[in-house]
Parts: sequence; structure tokens; C-alpha cells
Amino acid sequence: MAKQKKQPRPKAITPKGFRDYFGHEVTERAEMLQTIAGVYHRYGFDALESSAVETVEALGKFLPDVDRPNEGVFAWQEEDESWLALRYDLTAPLARVYAQYRNDLPTPYRRYAMGPVWRNEKPGPGRFRQFYQCDADTVGAPSVAADAEICAMLSDTLEAVGIARGDYVVRVNNRKVLNGVLEAMGVADEGQQAAVLRTIDKFDKVGEAGVRELLGKGRLDASGAYIDGVGLSETQAEPVIAFLTSKGADAEATLANLRAAIGESAVGAEGVAELELIAALLAAQGYGPDRIEIDPSVVRGLGYYTGPVFEAELTFEITDEKGRPRQFGSVAGGGRYDDLVKRFTGQAVPATGVSIGVDRLLAALHEKGRVRTAERGPVVVTVMDRERMPEYQTMVGELRQAGIRAEVYLGNPKNFGNQLKYADKRQSPVAVIEGSDEAARGVIQIKDLVLGAQIAESATLEEWKERPSQFEVPRSELVAKVREILGAQD
Repeated sequence: MAKQKKQPRPKAITPKGFRDYFGHEVTERAEMLQTIAGVYHRYGFDALESSAVETVEALGKFLPDVDRPNEGVFAWQEEDESWLALRYDLTAPLARVYAQYRNDLPTPYRRYAMGPVWRNEKPGPGRFRQFYQCDADTVGAPSVAADAEICAMLSDTLEAVGIARGDYVVRVNNRKVLNGVLEAMGVADEGQQAAVLRTIDKFDKVGEAGVRELLGKGRLDASGAYIDGVGLSETQAEPVIAFLTSKGADAEATLANLRAAIGESAVGAEGVAELELIAALLAAQGYGPDRIEIDPSVVRGLGYYTGPVFEAELTFEITDEKGRPRQFGSVAGGGRYDDLVKRFTGQAVPATGVSIGVDRLLAALHEKGRVRTAERGPVVVTVMDRERMPEYQTMVGELRQAGIRAEVYLGNPKNFGNQLKYADKRQSPVAVIEGSDEAARGVIQIKDLVLGAQIAESATLEEWKERPSQFEVPRSELVAKVREILGAQD
């Protein structure tokens, strides 16, 4: 009988493109989501938690520039040959939910949703296949007042989580204005229009001169490769350049420049009028250009959105991995997408919304030093005598009842030094010690672990004597003394 081959042990590694989150990282995200949800709720939005799995048909076309079936998502086939997939964003599920429950939902329907999404893309530095999104959308409101409200809410959200005014700007543009520019150019061919859109999308990378070249014959890229251009004449390309460079000293000047860029286009004029109304609505609520501004250089997502489009950009400088200064960049984006629900109902349903990149926003707060990099661990009640475990559990219960995070050491108590090493590894602020001698005298030892670390690092013998990190107190003062130490550490 052949000897059965021994199965190799599985490798303990995280799948490529995914990562694990520990302690303080999970807490930081939860606190941020709670803060954001508070702002959304204050604006009258209701929470929605939809399934992480959708039918492939409900998800539709998954990601830009991906046309192959099921490419870009994690999908699998059921026994009945239908296809299911993990959601790749929170907007496609919203369209399905609204279409499914539209007779029961109020119109407009205002919802926010938070949770992980999955994309079957090639991972890279800072680019993961699973990440969190935080969305708010209004479905069924055709007025651009809904778009203005989203922009105002986005501004309030950034300030609520700790991004100071002056460190961010919400920039607003309109796809209809770009449609007007295409009309003014005389570009009617859909393929050529798509090529123009792709070129406009490169404006922030190649600048005005690069866009001119790409709209014309083409250009050499940084690697020396030649990129074919769209093939437009200089006259045809001029409205695009006028559009991209139309930002003026104030909203009034920008809107005037946009009117010049669109020429006689009716749809372009409609887009400019919508931007003008958004600016007026925001100004009426006290949102000036220091927080929200009209900016035609916002071109991301213009192939997806049907009207106003907006982006929140953090304006403060950071240094990259090579020590070079650069701006932090975008942390949120959104806009009007009036065609998404139509796939289900056959009828156009106006919708607008925003999505915040939670992980990028957390990274920004770390850069500004506005998030505590490590979470404080629990108070550890040490175990000096196994027989006295009920008393240790009584102590930890008192601390918890007082709202203090605490635990009893549940490892092998034989080596007391290992208990303190455990407390250090847990980043515990305080250790509570009670042996048989302390119990007989009705006292406990309190060890301030934060102060102890500071003393060990730099304090003199005299300083240590003046302010010892471990001291004795009556057992009855356990909660009061621990609370006092935690307050001093804060």
C-alpha cells in the first residue's frame, strides 16, 4: 500500500493585496466612522447596510476601462450558473436597493453607507484589494441644491474629523460644461470624444502643454515612448484649453471664462448655470471659497458623472518616501449620476453622492499629528496567588463598573516579571498588585507603568525618590487611585 503523502502546513501569510488591522487601527477607524456618521445623520441621512455580495448583473460594468466579463471583481458561479460577486463600491448596491424598494422608500431617499469593498485589481504600494468606503447619496432629487448640500456636508465632515479649515478645499466642476466644450470643438464621434476625455484626465500630470500635444499629433512621455495624439487641429483643441485654464480670481470670473469656453452650446450653458446656482446656495450658508470653490480642473470621474462633480483635496504639504515635499491630495470625491438606477427601472432617476476614502483620511490625520498613534491598553490586575483569583476578579469588576478598561492576567502567573512584560506589550497604563501580605493588611500596590518607563529612561535617583512609580494605597481606594493616574497620564 502506497504511503500517503503528508500534506504541507499552510503558510501563515496575508493574501496579496490584503492586510490585517490590529487594536488601535481598528479603533481609529471605528471612531472616525462614528464621527462621520454623526455629521451625515445631522444632515438627515439614514443608515443603510446592504449585502457585501451582489449579482453580477446588479453590479453592471465594474470599473473604468474594464470590458471583460467579471474582470475587476471577485466573482463566482452558482450551481444554477448565475454569477455573484463581492461589491466593488457602495453605489451600485444603492441603485439596486432603490430600484427594489422604491415603492416603500421616501423620495428623495437620503442614505449613508460604510463598509469594505473589494476590487480584483493588481495591488501596489498603498493600493489594496479590500478597503473601506464611506458614502452618502441622495436619490430622486433633480435640483442641484442636493449637490450643494453634499458639498457642504463634505466640508463639515472634514472639519469634524480634525482637518482644519485652510488645510482642505472642496472643488466643484460640471460634466455638462465639458459636454458644451466638446460641442464647441465640433467633436461628434464617440470614440474621439472618449479620447478627448482621457486626455483631459491627464491634465494634472502633463499640464497645458502636454494636453495640447496629446490633443494634436502626440508627445513623448517620460520614458521616451511616443504617445499618439487625438489628431485635432489647434483651433479644435482651443476650447479644451480654455476650459482647463478657466479658473479665475473668484467664482464670478471663473464662470465668465467658462461661458467663453462653451461658445453657443446649450448644454454647456446649462452646466455653467448649475455651477452658478451651487455657488450661490453655498454662499447663502456661509461656505466661501476658503472651503468650497468652483474649479474646472476637477476632471476625475467626468466619464461617469452626468452633472456636478466634486473632489475634496487636502492642501497641506507632506514629504514622500524620498523626502520630497508634495501635497497630500484627494481624500473624497463624488458627483451627480442620473443614469445608474435606470438600468433597473428603465426610467432616469436623479442621484448625487460622495465617497470618502477612510484609510487616506486617517493617513492624513496621522500626518498632521491629530490621531494618537497607539491605543492605551487595559489596566492589568496581576495574579500573585492563584487561590485568590476571586478577589482579583472582584477588583477588575470594580474597575470595569467605573468605566475603566481592565483585565486580570490569565497567563501562567508563576513568573511575576512575565506579567509586567505582558502589561508593557499591551501598552497598559497601570498594573495592580496584591499578594497575601497586602491582602492581610487591606492594601494594594499600584504601579504607574507610563511613569515607570519615563523614570527608567531619564530620571535621576533623587527624582525617582520624589515621585516613585509604585506605591501602596488602601484596597478601598483602588478605583479612585487608578482613575487619578489615568487622568494624569492624559
